Amino acid sequence: MEENQGRQGLKSRRKGWFKETVFYQIWIRSFADGNGDGIGDLYGVYDKLEYLHDLGIDGIWFSPIYPSPNADFGYDISDYRNIHPDYGTLEQFLKVLNKAHSLGIRVLMDLVVNHTSDEHMWFQMSRRRIAPYTDYYIWRDEPNNWDSLFEGKAWEYDELRGQYYLHLFSKKQPDLNMDNPKVRQEVREIMRFWLDMGVDGFREDVITFISKREGLPDGLPFVPAANAIMHYKDGPHVHEYLREFRRIAEEYNAVQIGEGPMTTVQSAMQYLTGDTKSMDMMISFDHMLADCIYTEYLHLPFSLVRFKRAVSRWQTTLAGKSWNVLYLENHDHPRIISRYGSEDYWRESGTMLAMCYLFLQGTPFVYQGQEIGMTNIRLDSIADYIDVQSKGNYERLLTFEPEEKRLHRVHVSSRDSARTPVQWTAGKNAGFTTGEPWFVINPNYTHINVAAEQDDPWSILSFYKKCIALRKRSKTLLYGSYREFYPNDPHFYIYERVHDKTRYLIVCSFSEHEQVLTMPEPYCSGKLQLVLANYPGTNGALPTFRPYEARVYRMRKT
Repeated sequence: MEENQGRQGLKSRRKGWFKETVFYQIWIRSFADGNGDGIGDLYGVYDKLEYLHDLGIDGIWFSPIYPSPNADFGYDISDYRNIHPDYGTLEQFLKVLNKAHSLGIRVLMDLVVNHTSDEHMWFQMSRRRIAPYTDYYIWRDEPNNWDSLFEGKAWEYDELRGQYYLHLFSKKQPDLNMDNPKVRQEVREIMRFWLDMGVDGFREDVITFISKREGLPDGLPFVPAANAIMHYKDGPHVHEYLREFRRIAEEYNAVQIGEGPMTTVQSAMQYLTGDTKSMDMMISFDHMLADCIYTEYLHLPFSLVRFKRAVSRWQTTLAGKSWNVLYLENHDHPRIISRYGSEDYWRESGTMLAMCYLFLQGTPFVYQGQEIGMTNIRLDSIADYIDVQSKGNYERLLTFEPEEKRLHRVHVSSRDSARTPVQWTAGKNAGFTTGEPWFVINPNYTHINVAAEQDDPWSILSFYKKCIALRKRSKTLLYGSYREFYPNDPHFYIYERVHDKTRYLIVCSFSEHEQVLTMPEPYCSGKLQLVLANYPGTNGALPTFRPYEARVYRMRKT
């Protein structure tokens, strides 16, 4: 195995290093194919690291790249200490890790320990009642009424063991029994394995679900999917168990980022502060519910006021106490231009959306393809979609609706829209692969691609570079206080960042029509300097904002 330089990188990790980092999420199967088999891999990642460095990225979060049957595309893990053969080898991972570190890019792994694959050795031993794995999972003679979040009921009967096992997600994702100390020891050893290799931390999947309520009482009747969430979210021992994992991370000065679906900011504070602190950051879902109820499949018109309320709630509650995760896209959500922006005003809304979140207080995450404005895919039939969650929603939610309406809901909600191959060029297969792509490529790759935007100073890609560069060179935009103006305005999102007598005002129009703005106090004095705008030739003194126009002002020191 190639000599590991990762431990050298450990010495340079100062406390709070993640606060000044801009992360890029790689969902590897669709990122870049380096060996021509049609599937994204670590060889492709290795070749694109300079591209990420040029973008201004100094951190990578890998969605799971471990061996997996891909029932949930990597989130069903069959071996925590290896690399899926589709993506490469441990040797190739080390090459990527070492090259990333040489470019100043940190690397995070996805830690998925609420469940494994049913093909994991632990489960295969557990279903045979072979020690010490007998109680690694949650088994019952009779199921309760819990629903799975992905498909049907949360219990599946295993003929070999003669009992039911719990799966909060896919049937092929049995939940681990975290009450078993041997399971927690396995998690600690997995963390050490990757930290010893040199990775810089973990994004921890549905980590707030790992402790179930004793006795597994029934959930609510007639509530689909999440009928028992009160019995497994923020469970009775979750903070106790996470403290065990936290001690490992602290030993390595590694970052821990928790994912907690349906977690309120008040609940998140228990993970981020005080004696129960176990995470450096918590991924919020609140701001991703501005056009839906609970799930994107239950679609509503976009509400800017609802979006702003969610963002400001997290910004103000965490201020001075913890640190935010900033994102608009990831592997679990459709493309943001198709949701909160406009495909008709593709460049304008794509650049505006970049500005609206990159200057908030927190650590930004950019999802692959977001920086070039990739949009949702629209497929002809539910059979053409591959995402287990999309199929599950289609089959059990609002089934009384006409087929056309149900398919439209999939179009606007499917996670598959985030998983089409990255569009690198206008050439064959969008430059993603020289082989046959594993999944459909969005037909708009001929004009939405990296090559077309690389040298265009007003492209979405170039604008992301400008925003990231401005953020990195400003202590105010990194650490300044946050205040929102006009919270009930349905067209503008306006907020300021203030630090050491320097003020930045970020103004973003979410309207498809021209809007006139009265500057908020104290920005009416005329002493504003326009720093960045998403329209060429912007006159920063004009009160009229064009569709999806965005501007950043700086007020001179007094």
